[in-house]
Amino acid sequence: MSLLPEFELGLWNAWILVIPTAIFLFFENRVVSTRESGVEKKGLEYLTKKERRTMNAMLFTIFVSFVYAVFLPLQLGTAWFFPGLIIYLFGLLFTTTALLNFASTPKDELVTKGLYRISRNPMNIGWLVTQIGLGVACISWLYLMLTVVLMILINATTSSEERWCLETYGDPYREYMSKTPKWIGIPKQGKK
Repeated sequence: MSLLPEFELGLWNAWILVIPTAIFLFFENRVVSTRESGVEKKGLEYLTKKERRTMNAMLFTIFVSFVYAVFLPLQLGTAWFFPGLIIYLFGLLFTTTALLNFASTPKDELVTKGLYRISRNPMNIGWLVTQIGLGVACISWLYLMLTVVLMILINATTSSEERWCLETYGDPYREYMSKTPKWIGIPKQGKK
């Protein structure tokens, strides 16, 4: 990793790996909005001003990372490329599995099956793992720093999602929170 990040426009740049991620984000948005269409949640009205600013900062960070990927060359001939690609593919598989778990649960039920048994946020975890893999495959400290910023912002936005879930599902979600960690490897919440 060099101190100054590389910028060059080319066919074998990180944008190739960003395309599946962007497609996933589109489908995630469609699945989530379709699933929640019958539930009282209109747009981002349930967010506070601070949460909206955090959400906008997260979207801006995603946009910057996607634009940077257009100019970020993959490091095909290095020892970092294949481990980064494996991490990226694992994250993509994890995210896809979480999305399928979410989509296959009936609309009126709380999603607690599949990867949702080990984390309340498996789609976010998988997506962040893909971003880490992409940063490693490109040997880009700047992309990894954008991923760290994204981790912080995603963690901040999950509190509003959980508040909404508590309002929507009540005690079943509270029980789910007490049994399932927010993130994998993070200890479970204490009983309330």
